[in-house]
Amino acid sequence: MKEVFTPKAPEAIGPYSQGIVVNNMFYSSGQIPLTPEGEIVKGNVEEQTHQVFKNLKAVLQEAGASLDTVVKATVFIKNMDTFPAVNEVYGQYFNEHQPARSCVEVARLPKDVLVEVEVIALVK
Repeated sequence: MKEVFTPKAPEAIGPYSQGIVVNNMFYSSGQIPLTPEGEIVKGNVEEQTHQVFKNLKAVLQEAGASLDTVVKATVFIKNMDTFPAVNEVYGQYFNEHQPARSCVEVARLPKDVLVEVEVIALVK
């Protein structure tokens, strides 16, 4: 088992890692719209979703994986009414390769952000 850390994504805000590699699989922690410096991206759900994907790409790269090797994504959103906007941004990152996905509305997310995404990916 290998813990993944990159300074190109925000540090964990609790007692957990950015992700873990077990055998040839990477399991990310949920990424929220924080910059690598730990600042919340202010703005709408689209802007926040783009930051989440920047963070995911960074931890995936550090793990030896990529968006192209993601097999499962779980999307957590604060308001299901924003699903079309989140889905539009999501589709910009997963256009040809479309992993399995779940999307759920939650009552609240860390730091009161609008979106969080976690992934499971195959390590190259």
